[in-house]
Amino acid sequence: MSASETSSNHPPRVRVAPSPTGDPHVGTAYVALFNRTHARQGGGQFLLRIDDTDRSRYQATSEDQIFHALEWLGLNWDEGPDKGGPHAPYRQSERLEHYQSLIERLMASGHSYRCFCTADRISELREDQKANKQRLGYDGACREISAEDSERRARDGESHVIRLKVPNSGETVFKDRLRGEIRVSNAEIDDQVLIKTDGFPTYHLANVADDISFGITHVIRAEEWLISTPKHVLLYEALDEPLPTFVHVSLLRNADKSKISKRKNPVSLNWFRQEGYLPEALLNFLALMGWAPEDDNEVFDMETFEEQFRIEKLSTGAPIFDMTKLDWLNGMHIRKLPIDTLADRILSEGFGPEGESKERILEILPMMTERLTRLGEFTDKTSWFFQTPEPPTKEDLIPKKSDAETSLSALKAASEFFGSLASFQHDAIASGLDDLISQHGWKKPFLFMPLRFALTSRKDSPDLIEVIGALGAQKSVERIDRACEILRE
Repeated sequence: MSASETSSNHPPRVRVAPSPTGDPHVGTAYVALFNRTHARQGGGQFLLRIDDTDRSRYQATSEDQIFHALEWLGLNWDEGPDKGGPHAPYRQSERLEHYQSLIERLMASGHSYRCFCTADRISELREDQKANKQRLGYDGACREISAEDSERRARDGESHVIRLKVPNSGETVFKDRLRGEIRVSNAEIDDQVLIKTDGFPTYHLANVADDISFGITHVIRAEEWLISTPKHVLLYEALDEPLPTFVHVSLLRNADKSKISKRKNPVSLNWFRQEGYLPEALLNFLALMGWAPEDDNEVFDMETFEEQFRIEKLSTGAPIFDMTKLDWLNGMHIRKLPIDTLADRILSEGFGPEGESKERILEILPMMTERLTRLGEFTDKTSWFFQTPEPPTKEDLIPKKSDAETSLSALKAASEFFGSLASFQHDAIASGLDDLISQHGWKKPFLFMPLRFALTSRKDSPDLIEVIGALGAQKSVERIDRACEILRE
């Protein structure tokens, strides 16, 4: 059994449909990116629908978080709960009457039935099937209850669900844009629950009902839903509606090839923002998870992606969510930003040191861009500039194969040199330190390492000459003299 697809001559109407059950998931952004880009390329519409029928996991604050996260990424939508549109409402919990009307149609046409099996019976059935190594699924015990008996038991208040009546024979056939024709024996398809005992629809009914109502032409979603698609196809057929174009994109995966999970990888979009990832870098990374650019240039903006993207070029591989790759991309995008824009980003995202102005940040930012992979690192990596750091330890001030006396001599010489230097410019500082090394016969690390720790109390600061220039003569001399006291102890 198969159904025809929606004509591809119309502008695409696509959607992303997250569930408000926790923090907004990176997988939502991944799928939204491909949906929105396909819509923009074809002059169509990108919809946001809130799938909030799972009331046991529903979190009241989650919906706003979804809005904010997608807006932060620039994945703006044309119709949705906050914007309205011709098919409102866009929350499934507000569309229960519509689902009920479809169930009445399905019941009248014989494509669904009431199931009065208790939760205990379903649990026992499942355990028996496991024990006997049988296919798991409902056994159809209530399929042949007469319409009159079913109506009477429902009127009497007997608890029940409503199930899809899957044909006993034949197969369900559909096409996936990336994976070709897929054929599934109907004997392998469960009589899926459509309406739960609480009156709320399951994902399967609400998903198909809304995609039909909203005129969705392309269902672009993660491949984990591929196994459910035969059930959806049967619902389209039962409702005598044409199929959308199905496009099941590869799942994001952990390093061990398992589905990405918060136990092994960060998955909350809130986390990526709080850590200081740029939205354009995260989108660039997510695009590469499912698609490859024509010119092998892995660093690109969304304008370039929209120009080059073709839905049929999406990969069916198993993309690994590689945080090292994401950090590299984020660093590359940080360095592409004009320095003034980067300072604005640091401040607007809350990563500037408390109380410091943009002007002060711009004093230090040029020397830091090559060292930043995330905006969230800025305050820590520049703390030595904005405030006096904790004193270094004596051990930090003594390089390998040197001693306290040599370090003390080196720092004293540097302090005297800085105190007497008329022009505190890069070249003058660099040549003066080189002269000190030559005069005393020191190896370069014997001066530079204790000097770096004296000034910043850390090993991973920028170029030492730039550090000295940024601090100025007075602060440099004060910190060097403090380090000298530590060495004398």
